[in-house]
Amino acid sequence: MDTQTIGQEIRRWRTHRRRSQLDLALDTGISTRHLSFVETGRARPSRDLILNLAEQLDVPPRGRNAMLLQAGFAPVHGERGLDDAAMAAARAAISHILAAFAPFPALVVDRHWTMVEANAPVLALMGGVAPELLAAPVNPLRLSLHPDGLAPRIANLPEWRASLFRRLEEQIAASGDEALAALLAELRAYPGGEDAQAVTPNAIAIPLLLDTPAGRLSLISMTSVFGSPLDVTLSELAIESFLPADAATLAILKAA
Repeated sequence: MDTQTIGQEIRRWRTHRRRSQLDLALDTGISTRHLSFVETGRARPSRDLILNLAEQLDVPPRGRNAMLLQAGFAPVHGERGLDDAAMAAARAAISHILAAFAPFPALVVDRHWTMVEANAPVLALMGGVAPELLAAPVNPLRLSLHPDGLAPRIANLPEWRASLFRRLEEQIAASGDEALAALLAELRAYPGGEDAQAVTPNAIAIPLLLDTPAGRLSLISMTSVFGSPLDVTLSELAIESFLPADAATLAILKAA
């Protein structure tokens, strides 16, 4: 269990965002002395000050709740499970979106890249991977880069790995999530980390080149999130879809 004080948590986020006390104090509208006292525990911050600091530090909803709880205040964002009745509309929307993407692969992941739901094309692409990688909770990043997963079938594995690592690094920078940092370290240890080749001239994105029994697929990934979510769980969900990057891929997916 995290035993950090609210002052330590504020300092942790300030350091993570590479903000000085002076810079943060000016943007928050308090004195540097007061911010220093808050960080060292000599002053107890109000609820409004915590939320103001969290806003300036771009702390995600889960982190804001944690900061408030550490200071003895009620959380500002609700956190419901996906099976909660209040989440019915969101669940229905997710299912409709995944179905609409077919025959293109699409799946939903949470903040730690645990697969929440997937459409039939995604499940078809998972055929032939090691059974233990399909045991819940399924992590699509682990499944795709593990040597017993999809990695042997990814024709541009070094480039695809590098693109996924960049995404994880951005998520870690935004969230400060230690679990994501551990996942990144695990993925980096997998084989297939040869130097990435130069990107094809005029390319608009790095595609996933995946060999299948029906032929090679060239897929461009797209991420969708809920706009202005008030619930922590909803704010951390993302729909990862894979769209055909060429006519041959489109034909193969339609035929399947």
